[in-house]
Amino acid sequence: MKNAVRISKVILLILSIFLINSCELINDSSSLKDFDGNVYKTVTIGTQVWMAENLKTTKYKDGTAIPLVRVASAWANLQTPGYCWYLNDSVTYKNVIGGYYNWFTVNTGKLCPSGWHVPTKDEWITLANYLGGFSIAGGKLKEKGYDHWLIPNEGATNESGFTAYANGIINDVGNFYQPYVERSLLWSSTEYDNSDAWHFQLNWSNTNFDLGYQYFKKSGLGVRCLRD
Repeated sequence: MKNAVRISKVILLILSIFLINSCELINDSSSLKDFDGNVYKTVTIGTQVWMAENLKTTKYKDGTAIPLVRVASAWANLQTPGYCWYLNDSVTYKNVIGGYYNWFTVNTGKLCPSGWHVPTKDEWITLANYLGGFSIAGGKLKEKGYDHWLIPNEGATNESGFTAYANGIINDVGNFYQPYVERSLLWSSTEYDNSDAWHFQLNWSNTNFDLGYQYFKKSGLGVRCLRD
């Protein structure tokens, strides 16, 4: 009888370990996928859970294709959703810096995977404040080293785990900002006025966390999604 009890306890222990490991696998930071099947790392910073890399989907969360716009003149005249890759070269840059999306794409509310969204201006501010304020948060967000940043990549520690890397932009007339390694530019979902929307920016030359609205909605910036 005692042996049977011991065996039962061992079985229960094994099942408990299995269930715990199963939950860990379900909640693994690499389990986030977009509709294309791209897998993203995530990171918890304070009370927020962020993608730890830039979005690179070609489809909305409902499976609808996002229009790919390769020609500068077409991009400049666009008042509807669109995306592209840096220098129109997805092979080289898709997995390095992600996609460029105009704000009309962001404003659909369908760009991020289910359960996630493009952060608002206030949610970006929450992130900056948690990391010590606008003058130092940038350094805590930037990837260390020079693989994706111009030297000196001032003050980059990535102690937050956010791993921001430079991605540049495609501007409102369809030109790619070169070199892309100087700035990280990411959209917020918050409109500024009829022409502009708020965005977040980091720079190679300082540790600042900047919020601005000088880029038109038809500019192409990167996107990081935030969990609902």
